[in-house]
Amino acid sequence: MNALIDTVKTPEIEILDWSGLGPGERAAALHRPALAQAPQLAQTVARLLAQVHADGDAALRALTRRFDGCDLAYFGVADAEFAHAESTLDTQVKRAIRAAHARIEQFHQATRPREIGVDTAPGVHCERVLRSIDPVGLYVPAGSAPLPSTALMLGVPAQIAGCTRTVMCTPPNADGAVEAAVLYAASLCGIRRVFKLGGAQAIAAMAFGTQSVPACAKLFGPGNAYVTEAKRQVSTSTDAIAIDMPAGPSEVLVIADASADPGFVAADLLSQAEHGPDSQALLIACERSVLVDVRTALLRQIGALPRASIALRSLANSRFIQAGSLAEALAISNAYAPEHLILNLRDARTWLERVESAGSVFLGAWSPEAVGDYCSGTNHVLPTYGFARVLSGVSVASFVKQISVQELSPAGLRAIGPDAAILARAEGLAAHERAVTLRLAAIEESARETA
Repeated sequence: MNALIDTVKTPEIEILDWSGLGPGERAAALHRPALAQAPQLAQTVARLLAQVHADGDAALRALTRRFDGCDLAYFGVADAEFAHAESTLDTQVKRAIRAAHARIEQFHQATRPREIGVDTAPGVHCERVLRSIDPVGLYVPAGSAPLPSTALMLGVPAQIAGCTRTVMCTPPNADGAVEAAVLYAASLCGIRRVFKLGGAQAIAAMAFGTQSVPACAKLFGPGNAYVTEAKRQVSTSTDAIAIDMPAGPSEVLVIADASADPGFVAADLLSQAEHGPDSQALLIACERSVLVDVRTALLRQIGALPRASIALRSLANSRFIQAGSLAEALAISNAYAPEHLILNLRDARTWLERVESAGSVFLGAWSPEAVGDYCSGTNHVLPTYGFARVLSGVSVASFVKQISVQELSPAGLRAIGPDAAILARAEGLAAHERAVTLRLAAIEESARETA
């Protein structure tokens, strides 16, 4: 076992027989780790938000010194820093970022919402027009590793949507610099307004605005518990800042059959477990031998991971479930509504129609969730903590407003106006009714005069 995890007890991963569980036990089996939303956290975040709201850049400097360990006279990334990032970044990393950018752009271009127009009756034309949300604020966390992939996942759809005033915040390192890979990815997305800010203070800066950072209409991006709580609080403030979605710990649910390679499945589970100690990995199979073999492979692989101690703590939240059938396995998955769903099945595509709630789905043995995190083309900013029941991942649609338009000719109003008048009268809204009937009377008068 890796020396990194000698001090961490290897968890016993129990295999749960779904048919033998009562309703309460089933609910407990699908229970997620509690979000870090203790009153103390909420109060701390509220103080940070209030401090930035009141003192602007001065508060940001003090908080950056406190949390990031660096003194910054200016938060914005200069052109020379973008140029240095591009010139010093490893060539292979740049190539991979460019390739990922191209695939993400291709997918998001194909799936972006379109303007439409339709005649719902003769002389009645209805449209949907699109307008970008501006300005938007993108948060790219850093933590223990730079995340250029998140810069792409947020920057590409914003660029396609036509957002012209995009702001990005990402934490600086102790030297006061932003990771070169993040800057390179941001530059590919046309984003040059990048600020060296992290944590709740970055969310506050983009929400309220400071002397340096513009206030934004909508905020996007994942982050730790403080970032998540800050987004929640600003979204309910009197400033009415919109956010992309609530966020919780990362999660994956794998449904596997006897055709699945246990090593592949174990690797997929661990790829989520290494995100953080509160991440969750679930495995469902009908054959007990699949669950046992994956458990063995998982415990064998974990010792070789640099982040093994984190993954081990995460596995305390894992669940291995034996279902009676694949149909039951899909029903369990739909009840859980995972952020990531992997169908490592012999005929994976045939089961896709049974998927009702999931952030992103990966079909077959050769579709690891990790490619969706980086470069398949789909977005990795996805609903977690069960919000996949009602929410979708970030897309171009997240960055636009869809505005409806209608235009009626006199003939069109004559055709549908009586229906509007009747409904207005039924609802007791006399002014609504009069707004229609006055026009209908004018149309009739004009017709008599020209007759």
